[in-house]
Amino acid sequence: MNPNDNSAGEPNWTCRRHARRARATDGERQPPKENTTGLLRLFVYGTLKRGCWNHERFCRGVLSVEEAVVRGRLYELPSGIPVLEVPEADALAHGTADPLADAATQARLAAEFAARAAHPELGENSAPGGRWGPVYGELLTFDDPETRLPAIDHLEGFLPGGLCLYERVLVPVGIERGMFPAWLYHGGARLWHAMRYLPTGIWMD
Repeated sequence: MNPNDNSAGEPNWTCRRHARRARATDGERQPPKENTTGLLRLFVYGTLKRGCWNHERFCRGVLSVEEAVVRGRLYELPSGIPVLEVPEADALAHGTADPLADAATQARLAAEFAARAAHPELGENSAPGGRWGPVYGELLTFDDPETRLPAIDHLEGFLPGGLCLYERVLVPVGIERGMFPAWLYHGGARLWHAMRYLPTGIWMD
């Protein structure tokens, strides 16, 4: 999203300063520590966002909802459904058929992220510019990965090892509190020219 690039020409990978502060809907509470094995963190940018038609059905019981941003390119299918493309280099892990193993992978990488934040001298990969820009959405936190993840995988048509429109990958996600690993569904290697590019990085804003 080029209009939000900083003065150095690099995208702003934290949430926009004028974005709404993270707020909880009725019944939501602040999530436990980010490296808790039993948590599922999911970045959503389309119909699973608050106010969209799949949120109430598939996200009921969410612990928290926070404004978030990832690096990528956002497109829209002729049907109006969004598709996100993320750099392969940003994929920390690929989704499997074992939701508890995927939650454990997320927790392990969250601990590594926390260690790097506590010790900046260890270094951190910078986010290059080029064709990639910020894509804005929400970071959802759940405490039931064993049932939640298969349900949303089914919604998105994700079949590990199979041919599907969306693939689930673990990528760095930026929120006001810092960077955390979270799962998201992206388009993988698709015919992007058949889709409409959304340069704002926001779907249905």
